[in-house]
This record gives sequence, C-alpha cells and structure tokens, in this order.
Amino acid sequence: MHTLSFETRKRDEFVNLTRQIQDYLEREKLTDGALLVYCPHTTAGLTINEGADPDVRRDILAALTRLVPLQGDYRHAEGNSDAHIKASLMGSSVLVPVANGQLQIGTWQSVYFCEFDGPRSRKVNLQFLPGSH
Repeated sequence: MHTLSFETRKRDEFVNLTRQIQDYLEREKLTDGALLVYCPHTTAGLTINEGADPDVRRDILAALTRLVPLQGDYRHAEGNSDAHIKASLMGSSVLVPVANGQLQIGTWQSVYFCEFDGPRSRKVNLQFLPGSH
C-alpha cells in the first residue's frame, strides 16, 4: 500500500489527484490490474468526474451545499455534520482499472479528493490489485 499526503486549503474543495496517482503507477512499474483509492477520513470523500472544466467541480460543490447546508437540524457537537453527510454521499473509495501502467479513466475524467471540513492535512491510500493471468 502507498499513501499520498497533502494539505487542503479550503473548507470545501476538490483536489485533483490524478497526476499523483499516475506517477505512483509509473514509479512502481504497476501495469495491469486495478487501483483501489481509499479515503480514511470521515469528513472527506473521493469521486471521479470532469477534469477539464473547473465549473463542473464548482457546480458539484454548490449542489452539495444546497442539499446539505452548513447549518441544519444536526446534533453532532463538533459542528461539521454537513461534512460527514457530504462525505457519505461521495463515498470513501474508487476502484480504477489499470492497463499497461495507465489509469483507464475517460478522456475528460479525473480522480478527486473531496474536502468538506478543511483546511486540513489529509491522506489517501492506494492499493494496487494485480490482474489475474
């Protein structure tokens, strides 16, 4: 397993991890299989979505804020219930096929870390699952 460590800068943001993930595959010479990308945080998640137009990320964050506002009928004492709910909606992992050492994502897709309680120091775990022969 490999761990990516990074800092987020805003309370709510999408951090594009695609290049870091691809660099890991190339550095380790991992070729065919699948890569499990896992977020070990309860107030952040992962998604794969549009990587070319930053307005898509902005639109997703705006929609999540409308669905799950910062203030609501929450009982969690830490004041970040919205972040927990948004993280559950996004999910804690993505599984990405790998062929010939390349992530098999669509032309316009990127892998994003979804921060909902930042800024913070964060980690994402990468676990390569080799393909069967």
